[in-house]
Amino acid sequence: MQLRNDQGTPIDPVPFLVTTAMAFAVLYSFGPGYLLELGVSLPEALGVVTVLFLGTTIVAYHRLVRRARPEQRSEVSASGQFAQLYYAILIGIVLLIVLLVVLVSVAEPP
Repeated sequence: MQLRNDQGTPIDPVPFLVTTAMAFAVLYSFGPGYLLELGVSLPEALGVVTVLFLGTTIVAYHRLVRRARPEQRSEVSASGQFAQLYYAILIGIVLLIVLLVVLVSVAEPP
């Protein structure tokens, strides 16, 4: 499959495909169960997760295919890679804490 950006330049489709596959796996693995725990019905939960997946796919396509500039790519320094990893981990931890707080706040006491 040969994807082209908005300037007609061929680009590598792997980052887009990996991002889309990971979004699918994460959203459909955890999304319905989390929404069911919050009291949403299964068809509604699947609808919400599908909309989130489609939104993620559209954003990934725009960022990784349409606006990709392969000629401007350069090597990222080790410190830059570490900073990106550090911030990604921080965002993941904050997201997990927020999701946990929401579940604990709606849980019924025994």
